[in-house]
Amino acid sequence: MKTGMKRLVQGALVLLILLAVTAIWKREKITRLFAVNSLFSQEKIVTNFSNMNAAFLTVPLAENTGTLSPLPQGNDMDLPQDLQGWIDARAITALVVLKDGEIRHESYHLGTAAEDKRISWSVAKSFLSALMGVVLDQGLIASIDDPVTRYAPSLIGGAYDGASIRNVLNMASGVRFDEDYLDFNSDINRMGRVLALGKSMDGFAEDLTETFASPGTEWQYVSIDTHVIGMVIRGATGRSIPDLMNEHIIGKMGFEAAPYYLSDGEDVAFVLGGLNLRTRDYARFGQMFLQGGMWQDQQVVPADWVKASTVPSAPTTPGNRQYGFQWWMAPDAPDGEYFARGIYGQYIFVDQRNGVVIAANSADRGFREDGAHRSNIEMFRTLARAAQ
Repeated sequence: MKTGMKRLVQGALVLLILLAVTAIWKREKITRLFAVNSLFSQEKIVTNFSNMNAAFLTVPLAENTGTLSPLPQGNDMDLPQDLQGWIDARAITALVVLKDGEIRHESYHLGTAAEDKRISWSVAKSFLSALMGVVLDQGLIASIDDPVTRYAPSLIGGAYDGASIRNVLNMASGVRFDEDYLDFNSDINRMGRVLALGKSMDGFAEDLTETFASPGTEWQYVSIDTHVIGMVIRGATGRSIPDLMNEHIIGKMGFEAAPYYLSDGEDVAFVLGGLNLRTRDYARFGQMFLQGGMWQDQQVVPADWVKASTVPSAPTTPGNRQYGFQWWMAPDAPDGEYFARGIYGQYIFVDQRNGVVIAANSADRGFREDGAHRSNIEMFRTLARAAQ
């Protein structure tokens, strides 16, 4: 009896030791998984959005070793009377308004600061689109009408087999992907757990098998399409997205502080939403696009790509949203008005007619409410008029 009890105790101790070792080994993954589950909670969302590197794997972009690009201070603009109400209602954390390349308004809210590197969410998609324009211009990709599998052959046999680069740029791949952030089991949330647990984003894309339409025939916002764009660029160049961004876009623009991407467990950048920058640097990127891809007398992004990517070209429903190559246009947008947009209220708004760029970051848990997005566009237009 005593011998049996002793063996039982010894077995229990061994089990406890194994569990403890496993817990230590898995601690980082468990921590990241908990971080995903509480990422958007009311008490944590503002802090999380300025400190994403505290909970997720990351890959850095290079520090700016050259000259900081100027963003001169202009005269303070007369602010709309309802601006503060909008800031409060939409949980704005940062707002930068440029007119003709000069700062006309800059403010930070909810305890955040100018130095915060803020999560882009899907604003990052527009950065990747810009990089696609550069790679095309270099001839490393022959045409956006090439199949994605020409440059990412691991996608052969999956849902993306048959889709062209143009299709994924337009969010018209026809791949079935549930983007419901409120459904724990949706594809977008499963993808978030892949990221948190340090698994492979490429593997996630390769494992998708279902489609709902032929490529190019229907528009549906599918975030994983943007990851496929990243796979195409990496396959065509043999280089990582951060390296290419450093050399061709961000490194040329003299950003204030070294940006970083969230990454998966294979050091592959989370290009569809994981870029982290200061808000002034988001504004710099928008200003470069407003100037036709020019920044400090050098052509950063080809002018023809800037034009092609920021006009409606996707097969969206007439009278509804409009979409280009990873850039948005409002249904009633005049020529030269377009924006990058991320969940929870991240924007780069460009108004070429008035020479205005607006960068806004938010922690807006009500971003899906009826009228929330429309109220943002209306405020941006009001600010653009006020900046004249």
